[in-house]
Amino acid sequence: MIDVGINTIVAQLFDYSNSHPFIGFIEAVPAYASLTIFYNVLQVREANPSANTAYAVIENYLITSLKALTSTETKEPALIEIPVVYDGEDLAFVAEHNQLSIEEVIQIHTQATYRVFMMGFLPGFAYLGGMDERISTPRKSTPRTKVPSGSVGIAGKQTGIYPLESPGGWQLIGRTSLPLFDSNSSNPTLLKAGDLVRFIEVK
Repeated sequence: MIDVGINTIVAQLFDYSNSHPFIGFIEAVPAYASLTIFYNVLQVREANPSANTAYAVIENYLITSLKALTSTETKEPALIEIPVVYDGEDLAFVAEHNQLSIEEVIQIHTQATYRVFMMGFLPGFAYLGGMDERISTPRKSTPRTKVPSGSVGIAGKQTGIYPLESPGGWQLIGRTSLPLFDSNSSNPTLLKAGDLVRFIEVK
């Protein structure tokens, strides 16, 4: 489900769990409409000996956290601008599929402000929602075996950027030179769930 309201709650709960971790907390991973909590069962049980199960402890933690969100100030999302050269191999196909000119596709793609609904598929790959349906285009029926790093693509009603070279089936409309993933950095991914993104055309 792609719903901004639900995804906002997921992002808030993600931030809250990281700033208020319980004993045994390992990691929280946000998605479109869910939050996965990884935890050490033995540590949770040891810290809560009267609880029936570790799962019950985490369930109660999440219920309490959700209630706490109503009194927690919402964090202003970061806005990241991505420079793009619109010369992708599938740009003409996206235009033809939607009965638009190439210039119209570029204009529509750069007019929107996108939301990072979730990270996944590859390190640093952000699933961006909020794309205008006028340029919605299905994935390729046969994925490419190699998509260059920095490629900007469209798949259905979403757009995204390949942070690393990989196979992929998205329709490629452009490319960016902006690094999206650095394994040596303390913050390895440029984009995070809940961020906002705008694409800027580079001639």
